[in-house]
Amino acid sequence: MKLRKVTAASAAVLALAVAATACGSSDKDKDSGSSGGGNKIKIGIKYDQPGLGLKEPNGTFSGFDVDVATYVAGKLGYKPSQIEWVETKSADRENALSRGDVKFIAATYSITDERKQKVDFAGPYFLAHQDLLVKKDSDITKGTDLNGKNLCSVTGSTSAQNVQKSIAPKANLKENGGYSECIASLQSGAVDALTTDDSILAGYAAQDKYKGQFKLAGLKLSNENYGIGVKKGDSATLKKINDALTTMVSDGTWKKDVEKNFGPANYQYEPAPKIGQIVQ
Repeated sequence: MKLRKVTAASAAVLALAVAATACGSSDKDKDSGSSGGGNKIKIGIKYDQPGLGLKEPNGTFSGFDVDVATYVAGKLGYKPSQIEWVETKSADRENALSRGDVKFIAATYSITDERKQKVDFAGPYFLAHQDLLVKKDSDITKGTDLNGKNLCSVTGSTSAQNVQKSIAPKANLKENGGYSECIASLQSGAVDALTTDDSILAGYAAQDKYKGQFKLAGLKLSNENYGIGVKKGDSATLKKINDALTTMVSDGTWKKDVEKNFGPANYQYEPAPKIGQIVQ
């Protein structure tokens, strides 16, 4: 009888141990990327930027930002199969980080003083310049030519703010949720120009369905230092990403990925910027 009581007690202890282990496994499975080796990591990118962040018809993703994010995730301990890509439009990037929807964002995210009040930035990892995309026969050759013209940009982008503040205050600015909408407006003649970073414009101009229709004006209206956004105060992740970006440049991967994504557009890209050095 005494033996049976001991056995029952042992069984109860064993059951509690199994239950505790199961709870621990469940918590780990829910890991969204707080540390390397978890089940998955959520990364914010654009879905509609050829050459940078594009969701292909077959559901895969391509572009320089995608390649950079994949490399960084690898250095954080995640395989490509563990990445969950999340669309983060320009106007919602800060909110996506503060809510914890994503671990970090690589989405043509220009580093600005205003944005640094809300998020922290690793990088910069790329230097672009604001430019204009116009029809091939357009007579727009400088920023001030936009005054009185219909111009398209994306809500929340630095390009729209630059136009309104200094480049062409009298331009008729139309802001859309995504660049693909602006491209459609430019193609139809509803707007005279699209303004954003030259890297983004080059990606669109190089697409087969647009070849021969558009041209870049070739203006350097601003310097756009692309950074990887992380939640404000997450210094540990920030350091890891900066270390990963430094290695990406030194081992040649950065140059290889730039040429793979921008080469077809004959885009004259800038050399890799140094981590922590913002070009004004």
